[in-house]
Amino acid sequence: MNAAQQLDLDTLLKAYAIGWFPMADSRDAAGVHWVQPKERAIMPLDGFHLSRSLKKTLLAERFTTTADRAFEAVLELCGAAADDRPDTWINPGIADAMRRLHRLGLAHSIETWEGDRLVGGLYGLALGRAFFGESMFSRATDASKVALAHLVARMRCGHFTLLDCQFQTPHLASLGTVEVSANAYAALLDTALSGAAGVGSGAGSDELPPPDFLAFDVPPEAPPGAASVSGPTSGWRISQALVQTSHTGCSTVLSEGDSLNSQPEK
Repeated sequence: MNAAQQLDLDTLLKAYAIGWFPMADSRDAAGVHWVQPKERAIMPLDGFHLSRSLKKTLLAERFTTTADRAFEAVLELCGAAADDRPDTWINPGIADAMRRLHRLGLAHSIETWEGDRLVGGLYGLALGRAFFGESMFSRATDASKVALAHLVARMRCGHFTLLDCQFQTPHLASLGTVEVSANAYAALLDTALSGAAGVGSGAGSDELPPPDFLAFDVPPEAPPGAASVSGPTSGWRISQALVQTSHTGCSTVLSEGDSLNSQPEK
């Protein structure tokens, strides 16, 4: 890829910060166009729909999930042709920019594994308390749902307040995404990037700790300030994080037994 095709990262980050994102007309397109939907799909972090069947899948431990273990593979599979999606909006310029943002610690992936096989996942960009979900893929039933459940649990734990899913789809709507107007989205984005005190935790509360994408990797029983531990996340841990009454942290652990352009499941 020549230099003229590279996206400038400073321009890209400024665009996301005001509600715009790039898309290409096809996988082979030389350039991109900038998009700001009139209606924006977002996932309320306390509104993820953990259905009985999805919870059963998580607790069965059929899958394991990881974060940032296979970013390149997730990026490639999100951009690969599928039966219901012969082409993609992820061109070489967008893929290259995401790789560079990943090296800077800003772009992240969630992977769903069935044994040692990568069967689902998603990637996106974290800025402030916002996560901009870019794309997801699935090669096994419920695999992308499990990845999104992991992401929501991770965001709740890490003091994030906004999960941007870009466009509404039936698949995302079934998991709890809602559409908001461009003006409403701009207000949510401004709050997520400004770090306003008490966001998501109720009136009169103290300012939230800094957002931390890796906070979910700290063992629940670890003392304050403990380092994160890279490794697979169990479905049970994800399920417990999703049913907590607060998403301002992940220190509360219930006992066992307590109660983004997406690709549809296959």
